[in-house]
Amino acid sequence: MTFGFAPPPPADSGPRIGRLLEPAEWAAAGIPLLRNPREVITGLHSRHRPAPSTAVVAVLDHEERVTASASFARRPTVPDGWELRNALLTQLRLVIPHDLRRRTPVRRAVLLYCRTGEAHWTEEDGAWMWGLRDACTLHGLRCGAYITLTTSGWRILGEGRSGRRPRSPGPVPHRAARLTSGGGAPEAHRHTAAR
Repeated sequence: MTFGFAPPPPADSGPRIGRLLEPAEWAAAGIPLLRNPREVITGLHSRHRPAPSTAVVAVLDHEERVTASASFARRPTVPDGWELRNALLTQLRLVIPHDLRRRTPVRRAVLLYCRTGEAHWTEEDGAWMWGLRDACTLHGLRCGAYITLTTSGWRILGEGRSGRRPRSPGPVPHRAARLTSGGGAPEAHRHTAAR
């Protein structure tokens, strides 16, 4: 009998192995519905003005008020839930303390992702969903809605609710380049509600 580590999966199959969620898995996870999605989405959009490839992660209190939020640009790589989870965790740690000491989570995190393309589910969305769910667990939060913002408007995946405004402004390369300049971690925009 020999003991050792299993070889890593081939590079081309990594992101698809357990690091994305299909819409049915997301819907079956019991993600709490937003009572007033338009208000939350409009507030996050006006606060962060996301361009395509920009993610806005926000923490909501029990009354659905935004306690803290951060936006950052995603690097143009193959979508990998593990990397997206780490990016979300980094932003959460910067804007709000964790709730790991609570028996049950009180606050929840929602994710608004501004992107190009159609409003239907993509593998990139599945990677963000996996990343959001895992980041919430590791930060002691409940997992909340995953919202896409495209040129046709906003859509909450897994719920089927959508609206025409706000929407993505379409490709804006100069802004996306500014957010990811410097070669290191992307520049982030953060907001913490006054206490």
